[in-house]
Amino acid sequence: MVDMIWLVPLIPLLSSILLMLGSATLPRVLIGLLGVCSVGAAAVLTLLVGLEFLANPQPFQLTLWTWMQVGDFSPGIAFYFDGLTLVMMSVITGVGFLIHLFSTEFMEEDASYARYFAYLNMFVAAMLMLVMADNLLLLYLGWEGVGVCSYLLVGFWYQNSANGQAARKAFVVTRIGDTAMALGLLLLFTELGTLDIQAMMGAADQQWQVGDRLPLIACLLLLGGAVGKSAQLPLHTWLPDAMAGPTPVSALIHAATMVTAGVYLIARTNGLFLLAPTAMMIVALVGLATLLMAAFTALMQSDIKRILAYSTISQIGYMFLALGVGAWTAGIFHLMTHAFFKALLFLGSGAIIHYLHHEHDIFKMGGLRSKMPVTFWSFMIGSAALAALPMTSGFFSKDQILLQAYMLPEAGPWLWLGGLLGALLTAIYSFRLVFVVFFGEAKTQPDGDTGWRMALPLVLLCGLAMVGGYFIIPVAEVFPAASTEHPAHWVEYVSISVPLIGLLLSYLIFHSGQLNVDRLVNSSLGQSLRRFWFSGWGIDWLYDRVFVRPYYRLSGTMLNEPIDAIYGLIVAINQTFNHWLAVSQTGRMRWYVASMVFGLILVLTLALQIPAEAL
Repeated sequence: MVDMIWLVPLIPLLSSILLMLGSATLPRVLIGLLGVCSVGAAAVLTLLVGLEFLANPQPFQLTLWTWMQVGDFSPGIAFYFDGLTLVMMSVITGVGFLIHLFSTEFMEEDASYARYFAYLNMFVAAMLMLVMADNLLLLYLGWEGVGVCSYLLVGFWYQNSANGQAARKAFVVTRIGDTAMALGLLLLFTELGTLDIQAMMGAADQQWQVGDRLPLIACLLLLGGAVGKSAQLPLHTWLPDAMAGPTPVSALIHAATMVTAGVYLIARTNGLFLLAPTAMMIVALVGLATLLMAAFTALMQSDIKRILAYSTISQIGYMFLALGVGAWTAGIFHLMTHAFFKALLFLGSGAIIHYLHHEHDIFKMGGLRSKMPVTFWSFMIGSAALAALPMTSGFFSKDQILLQAYMLPEAGPWLWLGGLLGALLTAIYSFRLVFVVFFGEAKTQPDGDTGWRMALPLVLLCGLAMVGGYFIIPVAEVFPAASTEHPAHWVEYVSISVPLIGLLLSYLIFHSGQLNVDRLVNSSLGQSLRRFWFSGWGIDWLYDRVFVRPYYRLSGTMLNEPIDAIYGLIVAINQTFNHWLAVSQTGRMRWYVASMVFGLILVLTLALQIPAEAL
């Protein structure tokens, strides 16, 4: 069965092609079946391959054919299957299948139903190629495929120019990171002579020593690519605007595909990063800074999807923090649990938006607890897992990250404290969302509650968000053995208590009203902080003034063809010179003689000014 893993990305890809070709003729029922069942078939194949692998957990490599042959460079269309690959494929196909099923009801009235599923299946196929690739060149092909599909899906409703701008922003910003990653691949091939991931890490371990300059540069370039795709500082600005696409697309981007690509890249090339401790510390610091920035920003948002978008940025920050401190297994574990509860929250928000007349402002909702019970419990369980409340899936994965961060020498306690602050803010904004949307006075009446195609994915994801923390992921052979040392018990008690304190604060502020913070919020300092946090710490504003506006001015200048202006100046000078020559040609002998005499006098005068020594 392992020999058939190539079918897993091929089936969604073929269905995407069929949907593109038959979009005008295929009935809507067949379009939905083709879109959903292809990803479902990929999920079943992944399950069967996974069961065979777990029975004999040996990494497996499958080469289909040689892609190209240029001298010693001969990359192949080859797949590598180990525990990490299995986890990623399971998340992509399993969660992807549930999102596809949800989409059949969410998008059933859309005129571009076939185009939607064609793009969605292409997205899944590209992500599967990325995580299954045995070499970095094939991985990069999947990497760019994911970028193209995100552009198509974010700008799916292109009739609205704002959606097109959001898609363009996502494409351009991620290209910055992709360029850095491409340079990293060139450096690795130049120095190590291969892009096959396993051979490359073996060669790096033999050729380089811990702390060498070249692995540091290579890791920083790879980190640039990871930062762009996973929406981390300073290339995170595209992700909140990417909410312009359909809500199931947001769920797929945030839970199962695009934003996890950077985490996977660092985890897959862990051997390189272990040779560059400085790069790992930078990964941890980037993750910490991002999770705090995004958590503060989420606390200020009123758009339900933007709250969840900044939440994703923050949670990916926790994954980067885990990878940076060497908690490889904990980082991938959190990737998996995050996929469960974040898909749950996004699909729940999609149900709210769908039945609330496309309303996004949480302060225009309220009182939905009794009117949309399935969605309410979905949000309760999803928010509990997001806040890492005890016994939820998010609790187990985030707790591992914080404890292993604490054990890092020197910087560990500071990283732990930063992670705790992020956990406190996460609990506050998570349940702020629940209390505002589902409790209090109803401001908008929903058209109904979810149908079974929406409800079933929500129920299944609720179960995964609750029990996913008890899963054991088979990555023990992929990463170096983690330290068995544990911090003092009080450290774990504090880590458990902080999310509960956040829940209590959220309840007192946003539900019971017993804790009134209006005076603090309405103060001049409070208003300034609110504006600053709401804007995403002013990073978009900074980029607009430093990069976007100067680029537009330069483009406007170039639009007027400055080279043509130079040629025009030369022509104007010649014309002026010719004009004066023409004026001087009077045909009068007296004028010519006078001109000659004047010129002679001028030459003699200048000659007399020259010192004799110079002659």
